Amino acid sequence: MATASATAIAGSRVEPRSVAPGTATAWGNVVLAAVLMLATLPGRTQGLGLITEPLLREFALDRVTYADINLWATLIGSAFCLPAGWLIDRCGLRWTTLGILVLLAATVWQMSTLAGGLALLFVLVLLSRALGQSALSVASITAVGKSFTGRAGWAMGVYAVLLSVFIGVAFLVVGGVVTNHGWRTAWGQVAFGLVIAAVLTALFLREPAQSIETPGAAPAGKPLGAALRTPLFWVFAGATALFGLVNAGFGLFNEAILAERGFDQNTYHHFLAVTTLCALTGQMFCGWLSLRRPMPRLLAMAMFLYAGGLATLPLLRTLPQLWFFAAVFGVAAGFITVIFFAVWGQAFGRAHLGRIQGAAQMVTVFATAIGPLVFAKSRAATGSYAPLLIILAVVTFCSGLAAWQTKLVPINPSSDLPP
Repeated sequence: MATASATAIAGSRVEPRSVAPGTATAWGNVVLAAVLMLATLPGRTQGLGLITEPLLREFALDRVTYADINLWATLIGSAFCLPAGWLIDRCGLRWTTLGILVLLAATVWQMSTLAGGLALLFVLVLLSRALGQSALSVASITAVGKSFTGRAGWAMGVYAVLLSVFIGVAFLVVGGVVTNHGWRTAWGQVAFGLVIAAVLTALFLREPAQSIETPGAAPAGKPLGAALRTPLFWVFAGATALFGLVNAGFGLFNEAILAERGFDQNTYHHFLAVTTLCALTGQMFCGWLSLRRPMPRLLAMAMFLYAGGLATLPLLRTLPQLWFFAAVFGVAAGFITVIFFAVWGQAFGRAHLGRIQGAAQMVTVFATAIGPLVFAKSRAATGSYAPLLIILAVVTFCSGLAAWQTKLVPINPSSDLPP
């Protein structure tokens, strides 16, 4: 009787906000998850980059000092992925996400009113990284992963495309406010936007059915420790971390890398547009292929493409060659992004998905943080980015070979079929 009562209480706690996989409400979680990932913008390099120059001028900071602040804030902040995943699994997705959003909104608002002080600036940047880039990213990815497991690839493809569109619009809007009204006004408006995201989360985010751990219940997936002992976790996390390292370094020094090949700034801007468009195409194509091909083979194909792009980049001389490279690079990036979002629930189930995705996210955030440093040190040591690109191409190709040899046995793959 006591057990039955406990089960009923546990069921009543989850069911009012629960959603079965494959339903229309699960797709609502996909849209809201893209909004949540958009909300990580003030904690990401690209988002902070929108206010970097005016902030440096106002506080009279040199670039080396600010770069050190960002590096250590990112490295320390990556550790927040683990408690975020634990809270999602133990306390539920909706309330954990709501708490993260409220804390991030308060952090961004406090930063918009900051009067000075290097120590306080470091704390606020650290909290922005920890809550935004780390914790909220885990919540966003988990919202889709717990709503779709066996067929998460297509859902993650839609999610990735929505996110790309949302971020593109956000860059235009927030960048315009920074230019016309200053970074403090822009950050104040971003804080207000985070409050709106928190309200949407409270009202519309549905708890995926059977996604919260219940004491005494049979596990519905592998725990974090078991996942960490599998080669699959490290193959996929390692490949994505390698991609993050290259993407961060290449993204920061993109213009300088292309200038080595003789391309001007205008061509660089066109290159960004082409890679973005091709990444969107790759995301949708990967989502569709994931219904028909195993994830390890898709990851291997993407890493082989990425390795080929890195190896040929030092050889580029003409515009047609550059556009072909941009297409290959963009498609590969789109594939890797979707695969990273989609694989964890399919491989390890939903019961401990928050912690597993938190661990994977921590690995990628750490790699992303050191990426620009690796590129800068290599350029300073050799006078060119080409040697590093060749080394990274070889490592990426080997990562693809490891993925090709990896086997993935989905946990309860039929659970995501519509009822």
